[in-house]
Amino acid sequence: MSTSTRSTSTQGRSRADLWRAPLPLTAAVLCTGLLALIIAGVLTGVSEAGELSDSGALTRWGLPVARFIHHLAMATALAAVILAAVAVPPQRGPRQRRKLGNPDAAAEHPIFTRILQIAGLAGVVWTVAAVAVLVLTFSDLSGLQLSASDSFASGFFGYVQSIANGQAWTAVVLIAAVFTTLVTAVRAPAGLFFIGLLGLTAILPMALVGHSASGDDHYAAVNSLGLHLLGVVIWVGGLVVLALLAPNLGREAARRAAGTTEQRGSTELRGAGTGSPDLTETLLRRYSTLAGLALLTVAASGVINASLRIESLDQLVSTEYGLLLCAKLLATAGLALIGWLHRSWIIPRLHSRSRPAGMLFQLILVEVAIMSAVIGISTILGRTAPPVSEDLPGDASPARTLTGYDLPPEPEGSLWFTLWRPDWLWVAVVVFLAAWYVLAMVRVRRRGDRWPVLRAASWLLGLLVLLWVTSGGPAVYGMVLFSGHMIQHMTLTMVAPIFLVLGSPVTLALRSLPARTDGTRGPREWILWLVHSRFSKIVTHPIVAAVNFAGSLLIFYYTPIFGLVLNYHVGHELMIFHFLATGYIFALVLIGADPLPQRPAHPMRLIILLATMVFHAFLAVAMTSSDQLIQAAWFGNMGHDWGYTALEDQHRGGELMWALGEIPAILMSFAAGVIWSRDDKRETKRLDREADRSGDAELHDYNDMFAEMAERDQPR
Repeated sequence: MSTSTRSTSTQGRSRADLWRAPLPLTAAVLCTGLLALIIAGVLTGVSEAGELSDSGALTRWGLPVARFIHHLAMATALAAVILAAVAVPPQRGPRQRRKLGNPDAAAEHPIFTRILQIAGLAGVVWTVAAVAVLVLTFSDLSGLQLSASDSFASGFFGYVQSIANGQAWTAVVLIAAVFTTLVTAVRAPAGLFFIGLLGLTAILPMALVGHSASGDDHYAAVNSLGLHLLGVVIWVGGLVVLALLAPNLGREAARRAAGTTEQRGSTELRGAGTGSPDLTETLLRRYSTLAGLALLTVAASGVINASLRIESLDQLVSTEYGLLLCAKLLATAGLALIGWLHRSWIIPRLHSRSRPAGMLFQLILVEVAIMSAVIGISTILGRTAPPVSEDLPGDASPARTLTGYDLPPEPEGSLWFTLWRPDWLWVAVVVFLAAWYVLAMVRVRRRGDRWPVLRAASWLLGLLVLLWVTSGGPAVYGMVLFSGHMIQHMTLTMVAPIFLVLGSPVTLALRSLPARTDGTRGPREWILWLVHSRFSKIVTHPIVAAVNFAGSLLIFYYTPIFGLVLNYHVGHELMIFHFLATGYIFALVLIGADPLPQRPAHPMRLIILLATMVFHAFLAVAMTSSDQLIQAAWFGNMGHDWGYTALEDQHRGGELMWALGEIPAILMSFAAGVIWSRDDKRETKRLDREADRSGDAELHDYNDMFAEMAERDQPR
């Protein structure tokens, strides 16, 4: 080996050694959050005993510490599984196995193995911490000190069975336990992806009983807190995983540098790992993309949530709650700056002769320390009373008691478009999908490919309708009027999906998203997997799509499901998703251009549309002529003194079902006819071109066949 090659190899190993910081240093950095928690707890007086009851010092300090450990472990476990499913190859490639001296070995990638080990260990900590939070929360709320007495045990079991807070944390414990069990057994990326989705469902009960969920605007508080937790899991958890992976990434970089040096012999290398991006750079770039989206989500949802607890800017500096919010805001701004340095300056220079790898790891440790401190401050923030009272007024109206909101004014024509109550979950969905579509279209057109502007206009119009129906007049009046709910329902299932389907988002995604060749599944690979999956074959079958589309109406309005949707926030959000999805699948099967496992023939499409129109009409007539009020306990007790009676409003809802169901169906029939005509013209042109190329050989063969048949039939 030449001197230049040896120096290059030594340089690559020294650069890789910069990653080999001891794990105790990472653990010490994570403890920064405990220090911030203790300081914030002392300054805000959270650690002091209550005036009426005292649950003991162990509970007063143990609960915030348990919450801190729980949040950190949960974020680490979920982020590790997500990275393993979408960012790291599960096995070494053939070239890597040849370098190891065993080309036939199907060795699991060591980084993939390490990530799953981190996920399993963090899952165990998450489960234990969730149990601790459950027990300590009961001790804190009941004012009972921790003990093994019968009174404490009986009270605890009653808390778990009957109190919403106890039920929510019990659900978190069960989700964490199942998640941890599955992580130790599953190795396939597809399985890990669904395990990650399972773990993310733990965000839901935490958001429902979070410190802001009992505020005045319950829907906005829960949705913004849920988005906040989702962003924190991806951002904080991913960074902790990278810090814990640093020694393994260093060894992988050294191994790659040594292998490249042996391959090139005495050729002078520019740096360790020159050539195609190594796993370290690839993993950092993919995490950086996720972290950027998570940062925007955390910042926006944090501002929304804070606006529900703070009435004026003066309260930011005059209250303990406001000061803690300011500390979180400054820390988030610092984290955003460090993330920008990662993305724009350090990652592109990983293979330079300078020390970007060492600086990258140092910044990661600083970022982990700041994030840990933010989680500690947030834990104390959740136990600090906000300036805005979270209790309902004593003279709350029936509408306020049932829905959590004051009764809106009488619905006039303009109010349906000027009255807004943002549903921040769907606002985030609409903004993300609109931004993605525009960027994807620009990328495709810059590449020289054509993408119709009308498709983009249809997609954006569909998103605008979705935003209006989830945050505008239909969302406001849908909680107090049956007719308002029907407008929301039918617009979700019959109007918005038509425009969204005509936008062909799947085709655009397949054209714009890059294909991966390293054995991982990116967005494009997951889309292709979903399109060709057995699940897609079932739900997009014409009969299944039609039955699901029409039958959902009957099941929803004439079963207790409607009451669950009205009374529970989760049911409301699931209703929006279900009817949007069923309407989208139905429209996709009939008039969509995106790829499907199977698509019905054109006559069958018109028959399906005709059958659904008849069913809609039948159900609408039955609802219009019925004398029995649906969900009388809700709509009959709303207490509004304007408009129609509850039963008359229900009859109007039936009429709206008929109109909003039949008119879009007629438009879809027209669109299906146009598509049929275009397909026939396209097929005719294809046959004409084929006939020109073959000289009508197929027609001549067809005529000869009939001539032979006639000749055989003639009597001899």
